[in-house]
Amino acid sequence: MKTYQTDQIRNIALLGNTGSGKTTLAEAMLFEGGIIERKGQVERKNTVSDYNQIEHETGSSVFSTVLYTEYQDKKINILDTPGLDDFIGGMVSSLKVADTGIMLINAQNGVEVGTEIHFRHTDATNKPLVFVVNSLDHEKSHFEKALETTKERFGNNVVVVQYPVNEGNGFNAIVDVLKMKLYTFPADGGKPEISDIPDNQKAKAEEYHNELVEKAAENDEALMELFFEKDTLDEDEMRKGITAGLIQRGIFPLFCVSAKNNIGVSRLMEFIINTFPVATDMPGFKNSEGKEIKCDPKGPASLFVFKTSIEEHVGEINFFKVIRGEITEGMDLVNNNTRTKERLSQLFVGAGKKRNKVSKLVAGDIGATVKLKSTKTNHTLNLPGQNWTYNEIVFPDPKYRTAIKTTSEGDEEKMGEILQRIHEEDSTIIVEYSKELKQIIVHGQGEHHLNILKWHFDNVFKLDIQFVPPKIPYRETITKVAQADYRHKKQSGGAGQFGEVRMVIEPYVEGMPDPVLYKVNGKEIKVSVRKKEENDLEWGGKLVFYNCIVGGSIDTRFIP
Repeated sequence: MKTYQTDQIRNIALLGNTGSGKTTLAEAMLFEGGIIERKGQVERKNTVSDYNQIEHETGSSVFSTVLYTEYQDKKINILDTPGLDDFIGGMVSSLKVADTGIMLINAQNGVEVGTEIHFRHTDATNKPLVFVVNSLDHEKSHFEKALETTKERFGNNVVVVQYPVNEGNGFNAIVDVLKMKLYTFPADGGKPEISDIPDNQKAKAEEYHNELVEKAAENDEALMELFFEKDTLDEDEMRKGITAGLIQRGIFPLFCVSAKNNIGVSRLMEFIINTFPVATDMPGFKNSEGKEIKCDPKGPASLFVFKTSIEEHVGEINFFKVIRGEITEGMDLVNNNTRTKERLSQLFVGAGKKRNKVSKLVAGDIGATVKLKSTKTNHTLNLPGQNWTYNEIVFPDPKYRTAIKTTSEGDEEKMGEILQRIHEEDSTIIVEYSKELKQIIVHGQGEHHLNILKWHFDNVFKLDIQFVPPKIPYRETITKVAQADYRHKKQSGGAGQFGEVRMVIEPYVEGMPDPVLYKVNGKEIKVSVRKKEENDLEWGGKLVFYNCIVGGSIDTRFIP
């Protein structure tokens, strides 16, 4: 495989709700680029991306997959991410190294929960974003509704570049308002016939074209002046404005495809290689010294590991992005997280389960290596003399937890080793040993996430384990009534201060009545509840707080 230069490389992350067609689009892009001779299907369990057994069983992506395709002398690195929120770690780590996100929207459903979650992450990381409305061949496809909900949720920066002419069964024609041409595809996809826009579509196409021209001009002062002067922009000028707008998140172009039938995919790939920003256009990676390290093919070699995978007969595979310089097979670098020397004995580019060997990778490219001694996800490898690390990927906090134990005594150590290995592959699995409870607690993104963990124990590691409810830490549980009181008195000229605090803590039982009478130091005191707050605790309990303060004038800042 040839070595691509930085300006020939595009890095994209496929985003969107589960079922929006990310893996199918990735398959079509590999087919269009000649990487595969025949397209696989998710239903037939033969796609390049979803190669893991658990993905075959569930019918959806569980892990992010690193792929690449080649198109018109350019290389497109594709990061196919899971759509379920339980597996959000793969999406978050992919966004760290992608230069642009492609958000797929199912034409039947419009914007879904996963769409909004993934959008928020692109917003937080300031990544360029393109929308792709997929499955326009489905009989229940509704492009206008999908477009409407997309604009409602994500604003007027969403601008149509393409719209379907004949969505539903038989869909094969798209109007492209950037080129102002009609693209008609063969029934099985492939090379389209390009023709003039029919008369009955011209008014609609002109309206979308004008919106696109105005939005492209908004993102570049020189283009804005040119637009006011000419009242239009040519295609090259529009591309320049769209690229600038993508980088600034001032424009979200919207495209149309049927990934399943390979309709519109080649045109989308043309747009990717001609208009998407390259790594050198994007902000740099922040490092531990507070500096921003820009992608630079001429700088000293440096890379960031964003994913670690462990495979049978191979061991650990570390996937990385080259941030500066170029790396070659056999090169020695320093892992600045562990202060150890690592040799890059072999270099690969990702192709799902298979990996293609290369001798060199340059800044902006994504690759993989094996047999590193102490390198994991979030580690930085530099040439000697660069004694800093890149800021780590920030993964979402866990949302679900359970205790885990082996069914047979004596397997605890083995279970611990397996949990450590799983954590190395999936940083959103957190393992905690509670000395107080004498339990191992695993934290994840949801119940399904932890069920997948158990699947690995059952099917990959062949170790019987079971989930059990976490015990309640006794120090966090109120078991009997406790009382305390305090008198505050201060007189130092002017208005004095006086107050009495009486606090009662007691076990809460669901359905118990609000307090009306308390005994404090043998004295009965009537109470009047001014405010009641109920807080659910993560282990399943509840904390109820009653504000029964009476009399006086107390600043609300001092009331819990």
